[in-house]
Amino acid sequence: MKRLHVSFNVADLEKSVAFYSQLFGEEPTVRRDDYAKWLLDDPRVNFVLEGGAHDRMGFTHAGIQVESEEELQTVFEQMKKAEGPYLPEGETTCCYHKSEKSWTSDPDGVAWEAFYTHHQTEERGYSRADREVSAAASSGAAGSDLGASCVGTGCC
Repeated sequence: MKRLHVSFNVADLEKSVAFYSQLFGEEPTVRRDDYAKWLLDDPRVNFVLEGGAHDRMGFTHAGIQVESEEELQTVFEQMKKAEGPYLPEGETTCCYHKSEKSWTSDPDGVAWEAFYTHHQTEERGYSRADREVSAAASSGAAGSDLGASCVGTGCC
């Protein structure tokens, strides 16, 4: 079975390891002074963090798609425990799908969405939520619930 691989450059490896350990609900499989890797089975991913000096940090955003409402609630709780900004977007239309989702952002401002897709739609739908949650992270809104100001912006 295949495993998705995702790699990030990070400014503060310790802070990022703490964040992702909470988000994923487990500690890294491999840990070095400048490197951390999770080999997760749920979701199946090879997720890498690389510390040190880099010209560019992170990428646009990443996501966790779940198969049930129950799984979604568990991931939402893990997002909250990770203490990044939290954006409960709720049910929204995005990318020709109706989904329920929330967003968070890691210590470097990389936006993460968690979502459960209900069905396809004919409407495209758009979102600026990933940029909003990244901006909140860089402004120091860690651990805050951004739902009141951002819900209903669509999806990625």
